[in-house]
Amino acid sequence: MSRVTQVPATAVEDTSVLGALRSPRRLKIEVLGGLVVALALIPEAISFSIIAGVDPRVGLFASFTMAVTISIVGGRPAMISAATGAIALVVAPLARDYGLDYLIAAVILGGALQILLSVLGVAKLMRFIPRSVMVGFVNALAILIFSSQVPYLIGVPWLVYPMVAVGLAIMFLMPRLTTIVPAPLVAIVLLTAATIVFALGVPDVGDEGELPSSLPTFLIPDVPLTFDTLSIIAPFALAIALVGLLESLMTAKLVDDITDSRSNKSREAWGQGVANLVTGFTGGMGGCAMIGQTMINVKVSGARTRISTFLAGVFLLILVVGLGDIVALIPMAALVAVMIMVSIGTFDWHSIDPKTLRRMPKSETLVMVATVAVTVFTHNLAYGVVVGVITAMVLFARRVAHLTEVVDVAHPDEDTRVYAVKGELFFASSNDLIYQFDYVGDPKNVVIDMSESHIWDASTVATLDAITTKYAAKGKTVEIVGLNASSIERHDRLSGNLGGEH
Repeated sequence: MSRVTQVPATAVEDTSVLGALRSPRRLKIEVLGGLVVALALIPEAISFSIIAGVDPRVGLFASFTMAVTISIVGGRPAMISAATGAIALVVAPLARDYGLDYLIAAVILGGALQILLSVLGVAKLMRFIPRSVMVGFVNALAILIFSSQVPYLIGVPWLVYPMVAVGLAIMFLMPRLTTIVPAPLVAIVLLTAATIVFALGVPDVGDEGELPSSLPTFLIPDVPLTFDTLSIIAPFALAIALVGLLESLMTAKLVDDITDSRSNKSREAWGQGVANLVTGFTGGMGGCAMIGQTMINVKVSGARTRISTFLAGVFLLILVVGLGDIVALIPMAALVAVMIMVSIGTFDWHSIDPKTLRRMPKSETLVMVATVAVTVFTHNLAYGVVVGVITAMVLFARRVAHLTEVVDVAHPDEDTRVYAVKGELFFASSNDLIYQFDYVGDPKNVVIDMSESHIWDASTVATLDAITTKYAAKGKTVEIVGLNASSIERHDRLSGNLGGEH
């Protein structure tokens, strides 16, 4: 793992806004963390604007409004929300084919859908995401953060490479000496000063796009309020809502693990929706949790409260509007070094240790690899997580299906035979159940004891009906005993009403 110094929240007041305001040490960490994040947000927001096919100001304003709004409405403490690559990829076709007004309308509708989904409790589904998917999510994130920096290292002046190396050295060595000031901030300041003093000809933030010179204003998208408009923006709005929620909730869970704390996922989902509404009505491109910047804030800077999130947005606006000429001089090499350090610290190196891989079940490793592979191939964390969860479900169903067995346990008399069914019965495990009985050779009375099993779905009830029907065709009777309460309820409600008992 990276030797990035983490600042743990050792006291209750460290994780509350009021407590941080009373603690000069904690407040300093929050302020400096917000400043570092703001500096790292600028080139990212500009790049995502380019991906979406809109003016850089659209991405920068979105990052400002998302960060400030989510901190006020109660998103996960210390988590950064802003314009993201995932949302940029979603809205790019809409912006290309229909223009900015339709994009903004889709962002507003997407925010409303996120609020609705949060009220419906969709965030609670996070508990069904396995640990192996989370590990794959984290590793894929680290790879994407690193790969996103590669374009800044190709076809550039040779001076960029030693500057990146110096930046990495500062962030690696400085925490051993002091943590008074975040090492990334020191690296950015020193490399910028060197660029200005020695007039180094290296790419800078100003080369990424024009920075805004005015504040965002309230606006209503100029689109006709018709069903045709809704049919155009609805699919994109739904994609914005689902991708944004998935990335945000996964990031929140990651921060929970890092900080040993628990966040309210429903509140986070609601906050993301409100933030996208505000972003849409101020001309932004929408967004969700920024995983890389969140890692800078939480893992590198040690921030733990919403103060850092709020200040990240405020500093971003001040930097691009008030100090745009100075910010434009920051060398991209400094920001590349910061993001490389973040990717190193984010990757779960323990997960690929040979000792870990030998101990880990192959199915768990396969789920992790599938999550990483799909995410890296599509550059979309949401796709990777969905594929990872589906892979985990399939492998789990396959594994559990093999734990079901039928045993001949007793022959009370010459006309009776007792079978015991053991294991969990659902669609994957119950399909073979019908072949486990001797319909021809069994006596007139058959008892199926299910004391050590459980009926989970209609497929199992249909299978039991089919078994009963097969015995009846041979003039034999079947008695099913030992069902627990929930299995009895499901069996009595569905038995004989499913059809196809053959």
